[in-house]
Amino acid sequence: MKTTKTQEIRTFDIRKFNKRDGTDDGQDLTVSGHASVFSSPTDIGGAFLEQIAPGAFSKTLAENSDIRCLYNHNWDNILGRTKSGTLELEEDEQGLAFTVTLPNTSVARDLAVSMTRGDVDKCSFGFVPTAEEWDFTNADYPTRTITAVDLYEVSIVTIPAYDDTDAQLNRSKLGQEKMISLVEKRKKMINQIKGALTNE
Repeated sequence: MKTTKTQEIRTFDIRKFNKRDGTDDGQDLTVSGHASVFSSPTDIGGAFLEQIAPGAFSKTLAENSDIRCLYNHNWDNILGRTKSGTLELEEDEQGLAFTVTLPNTSVARDLAVSMTRGDVDKCSFGFVPTAEEWDFTNADYPTRTITAVDLYEVSIVTIPAYDDTDAQLNRSKLGQEKMISLVEKRKKMINQIKGALTNE
C-alpha cells in the first residue's frame, strides 16, 4: 500500500528508567531508557496494529549526527543533542536506547523532580517512516511493520502525543488520521474481494 510519508510521533512508557542525580558527587544529571521498543505491537486508533522492526533506526543513526532530545516535543526546551555529545542514541536488543545528560536549567531540574516522583514516565520519538511492510492476513485488523525511519527527535513527555494540543503534534495526529482512513479503505476493498470470491 503506497502512502505519502509524513512526520509521525509515537509514545511509549520509558523502559528501565534510570536517573543518576549527580548533586552529591559532582556529576551531571542523566536520564536513560528506551524511546522505542522493537516488535511490540501497538494499537493505532483501533484500525491496525503497528510495530517497529529491529534495525529500523540503524540507517538514520548512522547518517544523522544532529538529533535532539526535547521536553514535550517543544523545540525551545532542548534537553540534549547528539551533535554536542549530551544525547547518546543506539539500537540494542530491546529498541532505541537513549541517555541524555540534562542541562542545569529550570525546565530540566523540574523534569528530574517529576520523574523521581513518578509523575513523568513517557517517552516519544518523532520520525518519518521510510520503509514499511503491511500484513493484511487479518483484513479487519492488519499489521504495519516499520522497517526504517528518519529520526529527528526523541522527547520525554508528560502525556501521550495524540492527546496533546501542540501544533507539531496536531500535524502528527492529522497524519495518523489520514493513515487510518487509507487502511479502512484497503480493508473494505479486501473484504469486498473476499465476498465476491465466496459468492462464485
